[in-house]
Amino acid sequence: MRTFFKTLTAALLLGFGVVGNAAKADNFPEKPVTIIVSVAPGGSLDALARLVATHMAPILGQSVVVENVTGAGGLIGFQRLLKSSPDGYTLMMSNNSMVLIPLLHPQAGIDVVKDTSPIGTVANVPMVLGVSNQSGIQSLVEMRKRMNEEDFVPNLGSGGPGTTAHLAEAMFLQQSGGAGQLIAYRGSGPALTDLMGGTIDGVIDQTVSMMHLHKNRIKAIAVTGERRLPQMPDVPTFAEAGMADFKLQIWYGLVAPEGTPKEVINALSGALTKVLDSEEYKTRIDQLAAEVTPQEQRGPEGFGNILARDQKELAELAQSIGLPAR
Repeated sequence: MRTFFKTLTAALLLGFGVVGNAAKADNFPEKPVTIIVSVAPGGSLDALARLVATHMAPILGQSVVVENVTGAGGLIGFQRLLKSSPDGYTLMMSNNSMVLIPLLHPQAGIDVVKDTSPIGTVANVPMVLGVSNQSGIQSLVEMRKRMNEEDFVPNLGSGGPGTTAHLAEAMFLQQSGGAGQLIAYRGSGPALTDLMGGTIDGVIDQTVSMMHLHKNRIKAIAVTGERRLPQMPDVPTFAEAGMADFKLQIWYGLVAPEGTPKEVINALSGALTKVLDSEEYKTRIDQLAAEVTPQEQRGPEGFGNILARDQKELAELAQSIGLPAR
């Protein structure tokens, strides 16, 4: 009788695809993998996603493509991930802004920690305050003086509500004690285009996007971190310019939908680790003035700890600066 029930259970599992899914997990991947990014092409998140996709593809033995799904401060892209099959073929790369989605869209009923399976972090990136050449601003000290003494109200552009740039700029205005206008774009690429054209006064964004524009298309006047970047030695830190409490840096990480088989997560995490350890990737990350994540932040466990921490801390920060729900 026990044998009969074992046979029946196995047949039912096969019928519902459970055994089949296990077999597929063992052979993962058997087709191309998609990485969703919730911003338009041209920004830091998009650039890093494409870099990781390029390096992961030969390790996985399948092509890895990047799909830009924009809108609603990352909500549309996140919902696209959650609606996908938890089989490892649809992933999402995001950054700190991902943990703000539930705050910005409480009606969506999303819990980033519970609704995703973390794969691992990709890089840590400092942030740069850049101003337009047309603004005439030469330093952070000058900008803050104009904001506080000359009623200068800068227009600061970001990639949209809830993005890291939006959070950073709101924090900057709060700590500066001056007024400013926050202008939301559909991605940091369009914001940087308007910065170069002088339509807006400033943008706070990652080094990945800003460093190559410095000196020619814009002027970078401050960078987060404990020391100046070798790639931008003429740009002082926020601490040097009198804003020691402005320390926000950005992590990037890769997640799958909750319920993705552990074997698949391990395969993806293993491939990502090989990417992070490759000299070619390290060289490219260094060229972007970013940092390859340390060992304790890697893998599903390390990234999971970061998500849980930031879901609490960044929500408190967002509320303290009056980041509105959308």
